[in-house]
Amino acid sequence: MTLKEFRASLRDKVPPSALGNALAALWWDAHGDWERAHEAAQSSDDREAAWAHAYLHRKEGDDWNAGYWYRQAGKPVFTGVLQDEAEAMLQALLS
Repeated sequence: MTLKEFRASLRDKVPPSALGNALAALWWDAHGDWERAHEAAQSSDDREAAWAHAYLHRKEGDDWNAGYWYRQAGKPVFTGVLQDEAEAMLQALLS
């Protein structure tokens, strides 16, 4: 899936079935549904899902928990704007 296709899928009511957990988390997050995004992120133990999990906890304001998930993802703690992090994640996961 391309970034353009991902963005087009945001018009739908449910994410495409082919999305992995990390992308599904970002899809639900883009729809403003933190709970479903969190469920998707914690449904997998891979590094991509851990990265999405970290982002979601940072968005929630739980920096301690976010730090744990950044370590699980093998990523440095992102300190910039949340939207910039989401965009960077999409670019990385869809490339």
